[in-house]
Amino acid sequence: MADVVKDLRDVGAGGEGPSLWRQRDFMLLWGGQTVSEMGSAVTQVALPLVAVVALRASTFQVGLLTAATTAAFALIALPAGALVDRGSKRSIMIGCDILRLLIIGSVPLAAALGAVTMAQLYVVAAAAGVCTVFFDVSYQSYVPSLVRADLRMDANGKLGTTQAFAQLGGPGLGGALVAAFGAAGAMTADAISYVVSVVSISGIRTREEPPPARREGETLRSRIAEGLRFVVRHRILRRVVACTGTANLFGGMSSAVAVIFLVRVLHVRPGLVGVIMAGSAVGGIAGGVFAGRLARRIGSARIIWVSMLVFSAPQVVAAAAWRGWGVLLFPLGWGITFFALMVYNVAQLSYRQSVTPPELMGRMNAAVRWVVWGTLPLGSVLGGILGTLIGVRPVLWVAFIGSWAAGWFVFFSPLRHMRDVPGPAPASVATN
Repeated sequence: MADVVKDLRDVGAGGEGPSLWRQRDFMLLWGGQTVSEMGSAVTQVALPLVAVVALRASTFQVGLLTAATTAAFALIALPAGALVDRGSKRSIMIGCDILRLLIIGSVPLAAALGAVTMAQLYVVAAAAGVCTVFFDVSYQSYVPSLVRADLRMDANGKLGTTQAFAQLGGPGLGGALVAAFGAAGAMTADAISYVVSVVSISGIRTREEPPPARREGETLRSRIAEGLRFVVRHRILRRVVACTGTANLFGGMSSAVAVIFLVRVLHVRPGLVGVIMAGSAVGGIAGGVFAGRLARRIGSARIIWVSMLVFSAPQVVAAAAWRGWGVLLFPLGWGITFFALMVYNVAQLSYRQSVTPPELMGRMNAAVRWVVWGTLPLGSVLGGILGTLIGVRPVLWVAFIGSWAAGWFVFFSPLRHMRDVPGPAPASVATN
């Protein structure tokens, strides 16, 4: 089985040119996720607009709704990682997409019946979040089984570019769909996108290596603990987690008040909110496209802290936006944020995949996600509370400055003395 997988990985991996373009299975995964990410970007705009416009939700309620979308990472990410390492990642991804089709599709159905409520939106956000936890942990752990180690930076850059492209086109499409069909109706596009994702993942021929045999006395708790120990004891991984978790805490604050800032402070029409937010994603696309080149020029390890402390510094201009032409400062600042974070995410994910043994990949990704995504709902709630107490604009200043300062965690680590990411290492070496 290992020889078959290796042969499939080698298709298009040699010779001249970008080999991933000729690797069928990776292209199926990439293509399906492009459509799915586009649909999810529509929902990111439409779901809070359903609350703000249709249900007249308060700032605190919108903060809670944003928190509900990521709360599952704090609650179930660790057991999800242990379960992913024991099962078929491909099957888990397909099952999660089918469930999200039904969950997201319930909102436009309820709206058509005139029965949509804030309670339903909270349930939809939380339930879709659970599926996203299992999908994302499986997804990040599945890529190394399709792509050789020397092509992972390229693969992660392409997948990151897809996410950024979705952020560019998705909100703009979302704004148009909101204007044409209402916020709830626009979410139909996301539901349909999961059908495309299911078809594309189902077409992948490469099969994963079966998980190692269960050890005697092994329990779910012991497997979770093994993944946590690996991350905590790794002298660089724990700094990466601290950096990402802190940045996400403040990112959750800014995300919770972004729509309110645009609609109620800058007086942007709801149909244009998606267009303005889409402009921010241009930076993310550039980050995904140039991440590999920047890593080769600056260093695949050094780029991790450079992206956070140097590239992201001007992001604070978004908080200075004002009505009229000053609105353009918002997509400019967020574009800088997207660029820096995309370069950072491609680099740190490639590093994590390089130093983690395959049998720990799911649990490592889950442990990292448990912390770094677990801070998002906390940031969203804080954003909602502080937005009510001190105002929306001051919250954005705090959020952008805090996100930039997170980069000091990785600067004051062994990464500062490294130029490039080391090759794959066994667990006994990686945990030193």
